[in-house]
Amino acid sequence: QVQLVESGGGLVQAGGSLRLSCAASGRTFSRYAMGWFRQAPGKEREFVAGISWSGSFTYYADSVKGRFTISRDNAKNTVYLQMNSLKPEDTAVYYCALRPSLSERSVWFQSSEYKYWGQGTQVTVSS
Repeated sequence: QVQLVESGGGLVQAGGSLRLSCAASGRTFSRYAMGWFRQAPGKEREFVAGISWSGSFTYYADSVKGRFTISRDNAKNTVYLQMNSLKPEDTAVYYCALRPSLSERSVWFQSSEYKYWGQGTQVTVSS
């Protein structure tokens, strides 16, 4: 099995920054893509950002483009989400997800395409 553990969430004022981390352990794969999703109260889970195995390809939701940056360190089996210029509407539980992949370049943005999920970390942005 694969375990994904998110960290770095918390309470921040609007305009502030947070950096989320997601560490993968357990069963290993030769290649895997990673993604970040979020779910606000009363809303469906939505895609935030995705990154290919190589790290060279990324994809962002329009709502976070230019403010969030996804990156990864394969030596540490860790993916990051740097969140800047945070807004109250960014408040949600943030989840990381992993999809085994044969490709070094593919990025996925549908939650159904990811096989493994973390437990989530709360991000709260006050106005």
